[in-house]
Amino acid sequence: MLFQETESIELKQDYAESIRKDIIAFANTNGGTIFVGIRDNGEVIGVSSPDQMIQRISNMVRDSIKPDVTMFVHYDSEETDARIIVKISVNRGTGRPYYWEVKGIQPSGVYVRQGTSAVPASEAAIRQMIKETDGDSYEEMRSLNQKLSFNYASTAFARNGLEFGKPQMKTLNVLSSDGIYTNLGLLLSDQCPHIIKAAVFSSVEQDAFQDRREFTGSLLKQVDEAYAFLEMRNEKASTFDGIHRIDHFSYPEAALREALLNAVIHRDYSFSASTLISSYADRIEIISVGGLVQGFSLNDVLMGFSICRNPKLANVFYRLDLVEAYGTGLRKIMSAYPMFVPEKLLQTTDKVFKVTLPRLTVVPQQTGNHRETNEEKVLSFLVSAEYITRIDVEQLIGLSSASASRLLRRLVDKGELEVVGGGKTTRYFRRPPYDQ
Repeated sequence: MLFQETESIELKQDYAESIRKDIIAFANTNGGTIFVGIRDNGEVIGVSSPDQMIQRISNMVRDSIKPDVTMFVHYDSEETDARIIVKISVNRGTGRPYYWEVKGIQPSGVYVRQGTSAVPASEAAIRQMIKETDGDSYEEMRSLNQKLSFNYASTAFARNGLEFGKPQMKTLNVLSSDGIYTNLGLLLSDQCPHIIKAAVFSSVEQDAFQDRREFTGSLLKQVDEAYAFLEMRNEKASTFDGIHRIDHFSYPEAALREALLNAVIHRDYSFSASTLISSYADRIEIISVGGLVQGFSLNDVLMGFSICRNPKLANVFYRLDLVEAYGTGLRKIMSAYPMFVPEKLLQTTDKVFKVTLPRLTVVPQQTGNHRETNEEKVLSFLVSAEYITRIDVEQLIGLSSASASRLLRRLVDKGELEVVGGGKTTRYFRRPPYDQ
């Protein structure tokens, strides 16, 4: 019988560590056969102990190739030219990419068959194999980085009285059933490659830069640090209603929290762009990569219908009491800003989702010798807001209930505002400049 190396046939004179590469390459490509006991020129020399050879190779395959490829590798010994050779038949595997465990899921550990050689796979080829095997869900795909640590995540779970060992990791899909870290694991790990960037501007434009921060590491760490940053921007003012002190914040705390969590949980991590937080004099903007899930509109979400891009990541945040229920975040933001139309607060494209949180306590603006009056602050507020209430005025300017009511009555008397409703439902709208 004439033996010759081809795209599907590999010849080995004796046992060699390179057999591992060839098995990985065949399992990752279209399968093939390895003959041991045959020189490169096709000369049959045989092996002295085929059973020991098969045992040695099968042990190497079982111990060093991940995920388990043994069910796709079959061993036989056969007589050729009066000599015994070992035949290793490798089928294309269903768990691609297969890789050398000590090298990991990277080109130095993943091989494919190219001509008559086993060559390192490109990162693009590795990602394509993962996608074909694991599906389109980013968080369920195997992580290219398998050297992960979970110091911050373990602390966060322990803080909530929860364990975070391997059994829990498998339950949460941080580890796959065969012990391989998923991309969800990568996001929770200390090695998470995605970051949140924050910038502070002293004006309403990006022309007066003040400060810049970057939050790295586990997503759980990034959320903690980014929220602490937002709390620093959330100034508190106090007023008194009689002897009672009333505290007012620049931004509703619930809105800040939900906007940040929404950006982290629902972003598309298949893109490398950062989540952005921008703090201006009059607003905070949080921008994340990935618009709404394809096929759904902003109106669908505002009506209460929710579909999560990263449900397993959301489940982790739910277990850590960071979110209460799926699909309520945007509605909480809208509830915190009832005087604003949704289009003012939420904007989305195919690839980007932006939440804008207007500042409720206004920093007085000065132009030359002009200092904005309280009446002007109310009218400026209504440039973007649909209406204003007495409580909004209290928070906006820092007035008592009685003073806010007197200010609104003056504006009504001047014809600047018109009143709709009564009692707790009273709302003040900007009067058109002339009657239609």
